[in-house]
Amino acid sequence: MRVIGGEFRSRSLKSVPGPDTRPTPDRLRESLFNILAPRIKGVVFADLYAGTGAVGIEALSRGASRAIFVEQSREAIRVIRENLAALHLTARAQLSQSSVRALLPKIQAGIVFLDPPYALEAEYAPVLELLGQQPPPLVIVQHDPRLKLEEVCSLLRCTRIVKQGSNCLSFYEPERL
Repeated sequence: MRVIGGEFRSRSLKSVPGPDTRPTPDRLRESLFNILAPRIKGVVFADLYAGTGAVGIEALSRGASRAIFVEQSREAIRVIRENLAALHLTARAQLSQSSVRALLPKIQAGIVFLDPPYALEAEYAPVLELLGQQPPPLVIVQHDPRLKLEEVCSLLRCTRIVKQGSNCLSFYEPERL
């Protein structure tokens, strides 16, 4: 696994062994950040269910001012910490070992990315609903294309879906009243 673009382009990242994380493929991360290019500079980026931290680190590499990483796994937290230290990004990162639902009300970010591991697929709906109660400017959800997410979650509306292989990115923005 590596950083795709920006300041840390081509730098290698450590990964978490085993099936407890669902890494975002390099090609999908490249597509995601090509879409986010006009919005990423200076933003606070939240990487929920962070796994290796690759998505949040990619955001930092491409100009996000800060990244918030939330992950339950102790092993994944260790790997994220090592990846951040290797790139000298620790000062621009907030790392929390917690369940996403417990920490979500305290997270303030301009872009929120979520991709629960396979074992936590039941998290999609309640987390989107919580995010929709006080929506950030943009929420991106990585999921299996066969998983149909709600089009509207409280005050969030799905505005775009990008399918790539066995992955899908659904983009949610606050509903315009």
